[in-house]
Amino acid sequence: MTAAQTLHAAFVGHVSAALDALEAAGTLPGGLNRAAVTVEPPRDPAHGDLATNAAMVLAKPAGMNPRALAEALVAELARTPGVSAAEIAGPGFINLRVDAAAWLAELRAIAALGTDYGRSALGQGTTVNVEYVSANPTGPMHMGHCRGAVVGDALAALLEFAGHKVIREYYVNDAGGQVDVLARSVHLRYREALGEEVGEIPEGLYPGDYLVPTGHRLATHYGSKFVGAPEGEWLALFRKEAVADMLAMIKDDLGLLGIHHDLFSSEAELQAAGKPEEAEKWLRAHDLVYDGHLEAPKGKTPEDWEPVELPLFRSTKFGDDQDRPIKKSDGSWTYFGADLAYHFQKAQSADALVDIWGADHAGTVKRIKAAVAAMTGAEGKPTPFEVKLVQMVQLLRDGEPVKMSKRSGNFITLADVVREVGKDVVRFTMLTRKPEAQMDFDFAKVVEASKDNPVFYVQYAHARICSTLRKAAAEGFGPGDAALDRLGEEELALVKLAAQFPRLVEAAAVAREPHRIAFFLHDLAAAFHGYWNLGNDRPEKRFIVAQDGELTAARLYLATQIGQLVRNGLGLLGVEAVEEM
Repeated sequence: MTAAQTLHAAFVGHVSAALDALEAAGTLPGGLNRAAVTVEPPRDPAHGDLATNAAMVLAKPAGMNPRALAEALVAELARTPGVSAAEIAGPGFINLRVDAAAWLAELRAIAALGTDYGRSALGQGTTVNVEYVSANPTGPMHMGHCRGAVVGDALAALLEFAGHKVIREYYVNDAGGQVDVLARSVHLRYREALGEEVGEIPEGLYPGDYLVPTGHRLATHYGSKFVGAPEGEWLALFRKEAVADMLAMIKDDLGLLGIHHDLFSSEAELQAAGKPEEAEKWLRAHDLVYDGHLEAPKGKTPEDWEPVELPLFRSTKFGDDQDRPIKKSDGSWTYFGADLAYHFQKAQSADALVDIWGADHAGTVKRIKAAVAAMTGAEGKPTPFEVKLVQMVQLLRDGEPVKMSKRSGNFITLADVVREVGKDVVRFTMLTRKPEAQMDFDFAKVVEASKDNPVFYVQYAHARICSTLRKAAAEGFGPGDAALDRLGEEELALVKLAAQFPRLVEAAAVAREPHRIAFFLHDLAAAFHGYWNLGNDRPEKRFIVAQDGELTAARLYLATQIGQLVRNGLGLLGVEAVEEM
């Protein structure tokens, strides 16, 4: 294991080398697919430091008994430098115990790699398009959008860290009826800016005060030109102007969270460019769209249901419950028809697609997955496509639901929340639960300085490390690796936990689950605080032992690398590692 190679990577190599040796000896047939072979910590640390399933997954294709293969593999691995014990568990799992020297080498690897510790080449050569937020451009961002925004942004950072090229995309739904409503709402504010008394905002229009500036801007620019004009003369113009202002507001709001997309794709531009027509033509050429009739909705009888012939996509061929219309009876595109064309377009520039959607869109997942499978799988290998559903967030203040915002009309703006509690608190909190789980965001609890608040707990661990290093420097001590062998089991337990980070990055990237990084940081912080607390009762366990400079240097070196790891993890989440609290 070299200074800049992680222990996980080294042992993946050791297992591979052992399998190569068995092939060379004729014990194992050559050419076996090893893709399912893993090297990872066992669930129970008492079983060892690392475990591999190599014998279990290779025995059947090799025509061998799993335990017999495990015995041969154990004999090879037992000779590997750094392995203090190799044992067979159950029908063929292999548990490995790693000696202290290997863990100290891992500590040096963290120091050598620094900000690159945990970085992977797993996704090298592949491009992943991550589409997230994609809120309708009809107003400011609200907390209903926040969780998906953070999950998507953290996932994009995670995938990049794992070696992928990432395209961060926002799909602007600016072709639907809601944008006409936006234009009419802005027209009302435009008239108001010119002196008209509009009174209470009529039902069906957007009531928020956020449209007032757009109305003033248009009044200043166009004067009274469109006050009494027919809708046909101003609707398209007001749509364009309003969407531009709303997008600028959305980008500003996302900027408060540190979120910046690479690409904003317009649904209106997609339709104007004829992309849905191109998609329909392609689908018809491949017999994936036909003209047919939908079944009557449940509860409707033949007497009160008039079937209409529509172009239907054969989504049942790809696992959906029924075939889906891509156009409405008036000839306009359905949401599905436009989305189908959009996904076909973005699949041209990516090897894999990930969409982050609100849980309220769960009903459309099957059909859009069917469409992507159909349109990208003509040659037998469809573009991998996943939809991650994110549950809503309930806003509370001391356990009570938060009242709505007057400015927004009917929701709490994301900007208001970020300004109150800070970007880091919002981002980390959004990742403290699996995205498919319901979440409460209590303004009081997320800023609470206690171990029950994971945001505080992790940042406090980093601040503690920085404080310790400052104090040590003031007393004439600094980190050093000359006597790392002075570190004992309690200190090595921290290293063993830290060493899981590279493997965790790859696993989280493959699973598309950035919250795993937040969970890991919480565990690492807990372990660090636990070790710190030992020094409260046992002075010899403190990081600074004034009478033992050698041991102090080793422990400060350990603390420095744990701090580096916390920074690396928080960086993936878009959260600052504070130095003082």
